[in-house]
Amino acid sequence: MFWKKFISLLVLIVFLIWLSALKYDGSNLHVVACDVGQGDAILITQGASQVLIDGGPDSRVLECLGEYLPFWDRKIELVVMTHPQKDHYGGLTEVMDRYQVDSFLKTDATSSSQDFEVLERMVGGGGIKVIQPKTGLDIRVGLMYLEIVYPPENVNIAEDRDPNDFSVVLKLKYGEFDALFTGDMGPNIVSEVIGTGLIGDIEYLKVPHHGSKNGLTQEMLEATTPEVAVVSAGRNNRYGHPHQEVLGMLDDIGVNILRTDLVGSVEVVTNGSTFWVEN
Repeated sequence: MFWKKFISLLVLIVFLIWLSALKYDGSNLHVVACDVGQGDAILITQGASQVLIDGGPDSRVLECLGEYLPFWDRKIELVVMTHPQKDHYGGLTEVMDRYQVDSFLKTDATSSSQDFEVLERMVGGGGIKVIQPKTGLDIRVGLMYLEIVYPPENVNIAEDRDPNDFSVVLKLKYGEFDALFTGDMGPNIVSEVIGTGLIGDIEYLKVPHHGSKNGLTQEMLEATTPEVAVVSAGRNNRYGHPHQEVLGMLDDIGVNILRTDLVGSVEVVTNGSTFWVEN
């Protein structure tokens, strides 16, 4: 009886390993807007390299990582915290606790919350390389190229200003595929972001601020002309995100709109020349 159970368990383990290996894609780039409720968490993978932009409000980000990362890979090469609001950093303490993180990119903007202080201690005491973003900074992770669009090196990070004014904006390039990740960028900094001359036409836009009226602008749309726009928002959230005005702006120019509040996690895959939506 013992041996039968042991063999059955062994067969199950082998099957799970085989299944994980079958799902593993070592060539294409995957951009996953994780379904973390009302928040942002975007996982970018290519081969054995991973980048995580924000961690959502809580531990739900771990479900996304467990689904889209092979179980044997417990390392994330780069974590980006766009700005210190809990719907973006809340789940990062769980990530730091369960995964090895090589580098952590963040501004000097802070929060007085206890959760944020815990995260800061984990980063500072974990032997993790901390990267300070500045306009034009290039970061290579495997075959992925990331360029910091905003903020500039001399930005005035003041406690009495909206943290969204310091939100990290970065551009991803993989072959001919370009994606722009905007955090909670608001109208106050749109002109500065466009003025860097670093964005241009893109294929993929992470819609700023969960589709809020205080996020995407017509000016930004005209500067980027995306083909697909991804909105990360919680189902029936109390803010009414995404707002109809924003959806209308995107719909007017024929952008394919994908929403986590409607379909769950959104996965876009590219081979560097073409891209497609997995779900």
